[in-house]
Amino acid sequence: MKKIGKQTFRIKDDVYIRDVFTIGGKKEGEGPIGKEFDMIVDDDLWGEDSWEKCELKFQKEAAQHLMNKNNLNTDDIDILISGDLLNQITSSSFAARDLMLPHIGVYGACSTMALTMGLGALIIDGGFASDIICVTSSHFCSAERQYRLPLEMGGQRHMSAQWTVTGSAAVWLSNSGSGPRIKNVTFGKIQDLGVKDVNNMGAAMAPAAYDSLKQHLDDTGTEYDLIVTGDLGTVGKSIVNKMFNEDKNSIESKYDDCGTIIYDIEKQDVHAGGSGCGCSASVFGAFLYKKLQNKEINKLLFTSTGALHSPTAMLQGESIPGIAHCVGIEM
Repeated sequence: MKKIGKQTFRIKDDVYIRDVFTIGGKKEGEGPIGKEFDMIVDDDLWGEDSWEKCELKFQKEAAQHLMNKNNLNTDDIDILISGDLLNQITSSSFAARDLMLPHIGVYGACSTMALTMGLGALIIDGGFASDIICVTSSHFCSAERQYRLPLEMGGQRHMSAQWTVTGSAAVWLSNSGSGPRIKNVTFGKIQDLGVKDVNNMGAAMAPAAYDSLKQHLDDTGTEYDLIVTGDLGTVGKSIVNKMFNEDKNSIESKYDDCGTIIYDIEKQDVHAGGSGCGCSASVFGAFLYKKLQNKEINKLLFTSTGALHSPTAMLQGESIPGIAHCVGIEM
């Protein structure tokens, strides 16, 4: 059995993270890790006539540049696994249409990067594919239009609100080569403590992050050098720390969150930090992957978190369920 504990799958054969390619927007380029992106796009439309078309271009270009960088053609890639925040994962579907690769589309909201990498690792470990590209994206303007208010209204943002990252990352997984390896994958359970505030995604996602992290650590017994969640921001990160401290099992000394890494919270006026599919994806590709390559860390627990928020359900009085998926990576 490749399943260990209650929810974790051990990757027995080698699944290498061969390479990544990251694209960020102007605000992301001005942040603390801005210089680490492979490409920065200053125009929030990137020559397109809508934000949604710009976002699919982010995703398509990230995947295409990753392939070009490694001299890969469509015959070298068995599957493209992708997802995004928009209805019917339109950015992913339209990008996949242009890339002409066999496509598995998934929806995990902001948890998509870890979800696609986890699924890709299981497929390769099972012998069903040798090379897979995982990609996701988000765009501040398209996300605000769908989930909250049109930007043209100029609404006042709440202090607990997070700034959706404009960015994308593509990750190449392979059963051959070298580099960091995916060793364990934990798919999370949906957690819902009744949060209904669309301006407080961190509080909605934090219980799921705690639940998945605790389960992964219990299942594997691995001592990680660094544990990073995605997209919780300052509010969610503080809740996760509080939950672990109350559990008498603090992770605070080796724990961080992508939503607090990608922006300078004090100088960039992003309130509670970053969020969106592109948040954990960008931070992993531009920052964490390089830490592994440079052997600054040898064991990383990468956990993307998602608020499964539906504007329609919210209008019907529903809450915001949260989900988190963990990927254990080792050099």
